[in-house]
Amino acid sequence: ENRDVLKLVMKQGLVLAVIGLVIGLIVALGFTRVLASMLYKVDPTDPTTFVLVPFLLLLVTILATYIPARRALKIDPMVALRYD
Repeated sequence: ENRDVLKLVMKQGLVLAVIGLVIGLIVALGFTRVLASMLYKVDPTDPTTFVLVPFLLLLVTILATYIPARRALKIDPMVALRYD
């Protein structure tokens, strides 16, 4: 039962993060021509940046959803519903 709640919370957080990352990558790739004139000695479509930044954002998302989800599992559901 606790595992199911943890999966549900993690899935919701990761789905939102992945949607945001996909939209962000599409927009970033669309702005590469504008950014090309502002960057010095860096390729606007630098593969390291386009791989590393989304990976780090997903890692932060996992931690940001896992830690509160684990904390929420320790609360008795009846107590939480009383305060809702």
